[in-house]
Amino acid sequence: QVHLVESGGGLVQAGGSLRLSCAASGSTFSNYHMAWFRQAPGKDREFVAAINWNGDTTIYADSVKGRFTVSRDNAKSTVYLQMNNLKPEDMGVYYCAATLAIYGRRESDYTIWGQGTQVTVSS
Repeated sequence: QVHLVESGGGLVQAGGSLRLSCAASGSTFSNYHMAWFRQAPGKDREFVAAINWNGDTTIYADSVKGRFTVSRDNAKSTVYLQMNNLKPEDMGVYYCAATLAIYGRRESDYTIWGQGTQVTVSS
């Protein structure tokens, strides 16, 4: 199975941008559908975006639609999350996740998780 490592988090002002990366190793990355989730302090982890195995289908949470873009480069075994016009409510730990099974929004469908990267948005 793949091993996932996120990077790219940090501190940004409201209205700014960040690009998160999730590098995979250990297995055939292109077999996996990928997703991003996030968890704010004191809240449950929530779905952000997902991309299917070859990148031709994406889905987004309503709260990020039009501001965030998920993409992948199977040659580099990496999935990205471009985040623009960040808001304080986007703050949290961002996780990438992988699944060989159902592509969608449901956290329980994703069986492999990275360790997370912190995104902090100052107002």
